[in-house]
Amino acid sequence: MTLPISADLIAERNAAHLDALEDDYAALGRKLARTGIDIDAIKAKVAGFSVAVPSWGAGRGGTRFAKFPIAGEPTNIHEKLEDCAVIQQLSRVTPRVSPHFPWDKVSDYKALRDEAASLGLGFDAVNSNTFQDQQGQAHTYANGSLSAQDAATRQQAVDHNIECIEIGQQLGSTDLTVWVGDGTNFPGQQDFARSLDRYLEGAAQIYAALPDDWRMLLEHKMFEPAFYSTVISDWGSSILAAQELGPKAKCLVDLGHHAPNVNIEQIVARLHRFGKLGGFHFNDSKYGDDDLDSGSINPHQLFLVFNELIEAELNPRDGFNPSYMIDQSHNVTDPIESMLSSAETIAQCFAKAQLVDRAALHGAQEANDTMMAFQALRRAYNLDVAPILAKARMEAGGAIDVLEAYRLSQYRGRKAQERKAVGLGAGIV
Repeated sequence: MTLPISADLIAERNAAHLDALEDDYAALGRKLARTGIDIDAIKAKVAGFSVAVPSWGAGRGGTRFAKFPIAGEPTNIHEKLEDCAVIQQLSRVTPRVSPHFPWDKVSDYKALRDEAASLGLGFDAVNSNTFQDQQGQAHTYANGSLSAQDAATRQQAVDHNIECIEIGQQLGSTDLTVWVGDGTNFPGQQDFARSLDRYLEGAAQIYAALPDDWRMLLEHKMFEPAFYSTVISDWGSSILAAQELGPKAKCLVDLGHHAPNVNIEQIVARLHRFGKLGGFHFNDSKYGDDDLDSGSINPHQLFLVFNELIEAELNPRDGFNPSYMIDQSHNVTDPIESMLSSAETIAQCFAKAQLVDRAALHGAQEANDTMMAFQALRRAYNLDVAPILAKARMEAGGAIDVLEAYRLSQYRGRKAQERKAVGLGAGIV
């Protein structure tokens, strides 16, 4: 296995931080032991946690107005995989990459799978693209894809999703994420009921093509690119569609795809209750679907989401197997640094949710003791779990200080010399 960052550099920097880490870990261990928590058991759970990274997230994003490229950003799937390998090598919690087609198309997918494995990576859910026209495409998606009035356009979208399933089988994936930008910008532009009927008809054809061990993850989005209505606009539309399609259809929750102040953690509980919790795209939001770095605006909400996920795992009902992925647009930062930071924040919230005293929480809930129920959550949230994450990373071969190791490696500067420059543009891809 050939990894992009020098193992000697990581070991050297870890040695410089080791004494301080051991001191902090021991202190936290003593504090947790006073409440009956074994710090090593929590570290083991952290070591078993993982979140996928998106292939497209390795490049600079943009707005509807402009994109400002960064030197050395990837121009193809091979370079994207190399950047994703840096994130995994340093963080040790991002072992899978979620590819997007046709952006990541190649001629030999077995070779691509082998290439990823040589970098210590596997593949996660495959993502289809029917929100953007491609060169040489027979029918435009300007008026919709799975819900378009034109039957040939709908079939084109169905065929593309089925092609994604076939590609995913070669890559070792078992999930297909379906997000469509279908919707309207003007009242009266489409009939709401008929457009949903067309979407469901097309989605049923895709569902029928799923292998037995696959899932179809339906992603909802309140707005953008359609700003008056969106066909699958919220978790209610998503769960209704998933229930109609069948047991292999699940709901995917992007944390930015909701109206401001929506209680996303309650949505987690509802979807799990009805067996439709498929997974998460982690990011953060201030005003709308901002795709900001995970936990950069509201880390407490991310913690509360993970609290509900732990509750779901402890009460699996019909099963608990959510797919986790970072889904951000890095408009002004080095994408590798943003995903390293986000991966750590996500793992921190996971670890803090593991520290909640469930007996105290449930007891307070049953006793209608509002303050003590809240404090059970607050005590876990206030704990600094950084030593647990750092030690788990180090023991897995990662870096104690991921950003320091990355910057000292001068990886971005080296790639700026090796790679073709990305041109100016607009949009998030």
